Amino acid sequence: MSKPTSQSSSDASDRSKQRPYSDEFRGDVVRLITDEGYSIAAAAKACGVSDQTVLNWYGRYASASEAAGDDATVEELRAEVVRLRKHLRRAERERAILEKATAYFAKGLLRSTSGSTSIKPSF
Repeated sequence: MSKPTSQSSSDASDRSKQRPYSDEFRGDVVRLITDEGYSIAAAAKACGVSDQTVLNWYGRYASASEAAGDDATVEELRAEVVRLRKHLRRAERERAILEKATAYFAKGLLRSTSGSTSIKPSF
């Protein structure tokens, strides 16, 4: 894994355009997760970047992996099935969490509006 590239500039406008980590480094971090079985937190700790940064990279680079084509070997097809099943499980977990969060906030919203008094217009 190559080291991140570092650029130093005193100009604030240049800082907003900086990319402190090379694409190769980002890809290497994502491969730790996809190929080596690291968790997001473990990969972040191992590479010295924040969990959120690694999560963003994972979302960007892991989904860009190529699907096995018509000329793929059985091994490549099996690897793709494993990858897709992991992706499906994660999506199902995320959906379940979102459903629970929606129900929780909807319940709170209903409670806050049910006890309120109605405002009568004065003409």
